Amino acid sequence: MTKKFHYTGTCIPERHFTVDISAKLDAVMELIDAGEYFTVNRPRQYGKSTFMFLLAKRLRSEKEYLALKISFEALGRSAFADEAAFSTAFLSLLKKQCVLHDMKERLKTATVGSSQTFTDLDAFITEFTKENKVVLLIDETDAATDNALFLQFLGLLRSKYLARNEGEDSTFHSVILAGVHDVKNMKHKISPESGGTNSPWNIAADFEIDLTFSSSDIETMLQEYADERKVALDIDAVAHRLHFFTSGHPFLVSKLCYLLDTIIMQPDSSWQKEDVDRAVDHILREKNTNFESLIKNLENNSELYRLVENILLKDIQLEYSEDNRLISQGVTYGIFGRDRTQPLHIHNLIYKERIYNYITLNLKIGQLIDKNIEQYSYQNQFITHERTLDFEKVLTKFQLFMKEQYSPKDTAFVERNWRLLYLAFLKPIINGHGFDFKEVQISEEKRLDVVITYNRQKYINELKIWKGAEQHKKGIAQLVDYLDRQGQNQGFLVIFDFRKKMEYRQEKVMVQGKEIFMVWV
Repeated sequence: MTKKFHYTGTCIPERHFTVDISAKLDAVMELIDAGEYFTVNRPRQYGKSTFMFLLAKRLRSEKEYLALKISFEALGRSAFADEAAFSTAFLSLLKKQCVLHDMKERLKTATVGSSQTFTDLDAFITEFTKENKVVLLIDETDAATDNALFLQFLGLLRSKYLARNEGEDSTFHSVILAGVHDVKNMKHKISPESGGTNSPWNIAADFEIDLTFSSSDIETMLQEYADERKVALDIDAVAHRLHFFTSGHPFLVSKLCYLLDTIIMQPDSSWQKEDVDRAVDHILREKNTNFESLIKNLENNSELYRLVENILLKDIQLEYSEDNRLISQGVTYGIFGRDRTQPLHIHNLIYKERIYNYITLNLKIGQLIDKNIEQYSYQNQFITHERTLDFEKVLTKFQLFMKEQYSPKDTAFVERNWRLLYLAFLKPIINGHGFDFKEVQISEEKRLDVVITYNRQKYINELKIWKGAEQHKKGIAQLVDYLDRQGQNQGFLVIFDFRKKMEYRQEKVMVQGKEIFMVWV
């Protein structure tokens, strides 16, 4: 069977090109060997099911453990009607695993008696686990986390875990829950008589294993692809480019590889890092369930929306802290990255661009359209015979647009929306043939770096507010340094000048071998 890249559901190594996560499995095995209970909580389409599948496969390869992997996704609401219904459904899932994985001896225990209450289920688990190290893996726990009965079940597992550690009971050697939300932090009344609240999963060990793919992780999948298809890939460069755009998000990495293999490239052809840019352009223009979920989580939480808006469109810099409710929600949904060493940031460049476009459309940009922006920015006038952009003409036309359409009475609006004005002007020019990535630079000049990719050509464009001649010199030096790091010899600068006697002018300078074209608006 010919393998393919897979981005929906579980990746099966025998059928799909798969990243080698053996080092991650080694790390989680240390938790299991220690008898820990823990939760794998990561955003949707983050590789949790694949991780659980490969972990169960690893456990079954070792004689020391019996691994039972079940999922609550298929359980209907009736399974949570009462203790008897839940116990019956839970036992049915265990029995199915025993049949599938040749553990018929365990079925003898599994069929003893019938569990009508959690007391019965308690006794069953004791019998079922006393002769072997049984590891229970429960996937898709989000299907049950809003149910009090499930939390009571976790309370039962917690009680047995504590008793086992004291030598007073037998229970599962390790329990792993996988879902979007971390049930470790959920509180529930374990018994009505107690009058208090407990976390039914506060016994859980911290799960700090990074499920994102590093560049070297991605290389393992690309090498597998190159070996099977007998093609020569620039594996190192392509892997680093994929990681640059995705920050290792499993869905995005796999989806971009799928696009390269099936749409962007000719069959069995070699990939270069520039081809990744074409795949990024494609994914940014498509509609998929991952992006829909991303946007839905913003639409359903106005406070989180405003926080993201402030980070992307304003010079707001916050420390990463999951103690903050909104930040924690953003991390849970995959909007924010988990890196505690950096300020709060959008998880990856693709998400950043997708959210940026979504938010700017939601801002009332009718004022821009009313200014006849389309007559200035229609695409064909900026395209050269080589199908590249005449970017000096783009900036000159933007300057003309600002000069003719905005008067001093519009200054307040322009000061609030200077970035949005330029990006709204730029969007129809590059639409369908390129994309732009924005990076706010926190400095006295309030810079915004915009990197535009169009038909494999790159244009480094910086926006800033005029803050005086000295700051202007520093800004040019910073742009020159950025061009050098990007391997470019030409850069572009748009300067928003809000002084009363500002002058619409253009200037081209050579600095350290770099050509800088500047316009004042």
